[in-house]
Amino acid sequence: MLTAALLVAAYEAGYFPMAMDDGEIRWFSPDPRGIVPIETFHAPRRLLRVVRSRRFGVTVDQAFRDVMAACAADREEGTWINAEILDSYAGLHDAGLAHSVEIWDGPTLAGGLYGVSLRGAFFGESMFHHVTDASKIALHALVERLRAGGFRLLDIQWLTPHLASLGAVEIPREEYLERLQAALAADAQFGA
Repeated sequence: MLTAALLVAAYEAGYFPMAMDDGEIRWFSPDPRGIVPIETFHAPRRLLRVVRSRRFGVTVDQAFRDVMAACAADREEGTWINAEILDSYAGLHDAGLAHSVEIWDGPTLAGGLYGVSLRGAFFGESMFHHVTDASKIALHALVERLRAGGFRLLDIQWLTPHLASLGAVEIPREEYLERLQAALAADAQFGA
């Protein structure tokens, strides 16, 4: 199993693990790197209307393993979340270093995301949705929490069209590592 100490050291150095189809764990540090600028993130008006409607419930850290399992199952092209990754991140969650945001449609888990939190950096690992807008609501809730907690970096690893539509951008790896060091020096609280 990937130890918490190994995972923390890797994130602090700009790396993250992914399981390959054969079960091997490989380490990645993409260039360019995808981030969501916390300070300039702005949800589209239509999404804000959905958030204000309170149709969906939002919780944090109430169904961490369920969110990870749904993220793994949500991938048509295969998944990088195998049993070893799931167990390792569940250990980080138990240690207070990994968190999930859950979106509920009544009693049903409709969407969510999870990631790792180290001082002023949040490393978004994966997100899923079973209901339209659920993953976007999760991202909006996460950014609001990160702003309130004094976070400086929201890493999303790679830019996707879905995240780009919400204001995510790519930055060179060198700039990412500079931002990462500044974020790791910040005193932020995920539970704020």
